[in-house]
Amino acid sequence: MDCHAALFLCLCFVTSQSGAAEAAREPLRWMEEMEVAHRKRTGTNFAELIHALESSLLNVTFKGYNVTLQTRTIQSLAFKLGCDFAGLSLNSNDLEWAPQTRARHAMQFPAELTQKACRTSPRELRLICIYFFRARFFPNDNHSSLLNNYVLGAQLGHEHVNNLKEPINISFWHNQSLEGYMITCVFWKEGASKRHWGLWSPEGCHTEQLSPSQVLCRCNHLSYFAVLMQLSPAPLPAELLAPLTYISLVGCSISIVASLLTILLHFHARKQSNFTTRIHMNLNASVLLLNVTFLLSPALAMPAMPGSACVALAAILHYMLLSCLTWMAIEGFNLYLLLGHVYNVYIRRYVLKLCAVGWGVPAFLVLLLLAIKSSAYGRHTIPLSDSQGNSTGFQNLSICWVRSPGVHRALVMGYGGLTSLFNLVVLAWALRALRRLKAREKAPGTRACRDTVTVLGLTVLLGTTWALAFFSFGIVLLPQLFLFTIFNSLYGGSCGQTEGSFGGCAHLVGVTAGRFRSGGKSGVEIQPQDKLVRGHIQRKGPFLVICTKAPSGPAVAGSSRSCSTPSGLQQ
Repeated sequence: MDCHAALFLCLCFVTSQSGAAEAAREPLRWMEEMEVAHRKRTGTNFAELIHALESSLLNVTFKGYNVTLQTRTIQSLAFKLGCDFAGLSLNSNDLEWAPQTRARHAMQFPAELTQKACRTSPRELRLICIYFFRARFFPNDNHSSLLNNYVLGAQLGHEHVNNLKEPINISFWHNQSLEGYMITCVFWKEGASKRHWGLWSPEGCHTEQLSPSQVLCRCNHLSYFAVLMQLSPAPLPAELLAPLTYISLVGCSISIVASLLTILLHFHARKQSNFTTRIHMNLNASVLLLNVTFLLSPALAMPAMPGSACVALAAILHYMLLSCLTWMAIEGFNLYLLLGHVYNVYIRRYVLKLCAVGWGVPAFLVLLLLAIKSSAYGRHTIPLSDSQGNSTGFQNLSICWVRSPGVHRALVMGYGGLTSLFNLVVLAWALRALRRLKAREKAPGTRACRDTVTVLGLTVLLGTTWALAFFSFGIVLLPQLFLFTIFNSLYGGSCGQTEGSFGGCAHLVGVTAGRFRSGGKSGVEIQPQDKLVRGHIQRKGPFLVICTKAPSGPAVAGSSRSCSTPSGLQQ
């Protein structure tokens, strides 16, 4: 009888082992099918295969605490967790993975991982980890590569684990040089791309390089993780972050106060304003809003803030930058009309049309970009390098800004480059016209200082200091960073000072008065240039007086010579 009982127990044990092996074959079959699809390089839907593998791992039956399955390029693990979970550390050196030539990796899960699920319904939970050693399962359009081509993923049952107070630590070891690369810890955001089944996003992840051979990712959620490598200039030295931040904070604050005071003074003395002053006020308003949104950008890029808020602020910041650049170009266009137009031109609703361009064109571009590719906005990572002894540590600073390199090249650098080029041409032409007109006056040398201020005022008005953005390379990078930060963070304050001192930046040259006149309630008439070319400038007390000769033709009594005083233009 005892012999039969023993035989029966052995049979039951073999049957249970066979059943467990049969159950484990299901996820193994999916892993092998994924490898076959990878080798064929066809248009396989990897999302369906990965979801099928996840589902089979969540439902697999096994004895003991965990089970490990592996193929040549995929490794899967499943763990049974209880509500007394105290944390879990996985290291590739301790896993059942034969090849020793692969780079190491590790994942560390905090005890907080199961707390939310156990509060709602205490039960046994299933943690699955899937490691991919080929990056093709996750297509990428960012012209970047993945460190070691590794993608490490984890999922806790059917729960959505996010906003963890204690982060999940994912470590990647490597033996390659990262010089010339910007490294960013990212996760796979499913459904965020219209072309593929997802895209890589840095949201909720913090990047550190603990040593020249180890990158540590600290993320507050579960997903598929990797380290994105993008070719980039050398990272910004971390020791320069504090002074640049201080300069930006102080400069933008001064600019905000100066722009706001200028706008308030304009409304207080509105009856004395003309269309040129209204153009200045629109430029001041765009600079004011640009500085406010810029100061808010780092705060909304914090991991605790919702991603949608950062996307919205990034779009607003981009809009305000484009508006500011457009109004600078409008200032140049207006200066050209005042100084160089050779025909009488009447422009109906001149300021209203300029407002439609200055505020409408940037709005159209940003809204079109949001409709086509909303993922272009979000948390933008700025790499920082921190020299520590003989090793270099990398950290990231995040702001809400344009994330797409193509959009940044076209609608930031390209747009700004065209604006700067146009205004530089206008500035050179205006200074040439100013020099020609003042040569007729035979001004003494004591006025050189005032002429220098005039040139500087025109330079500020047309925003030519923004052209410094195109010199961020090589040995001029660090001086460019400080000069760009100082000049452009103070831009609003400088233009506000120019407006208050000279009664309008476009009037700095002292020859624009008398060139335009009101053409009704909302129109402007630009008068021909020959009245100024034949004229000269006189000094009469604290004012510049423009005297012009009548054009050639029949003499008219009392009209052979006339002088006009620019209203509000004091020296």
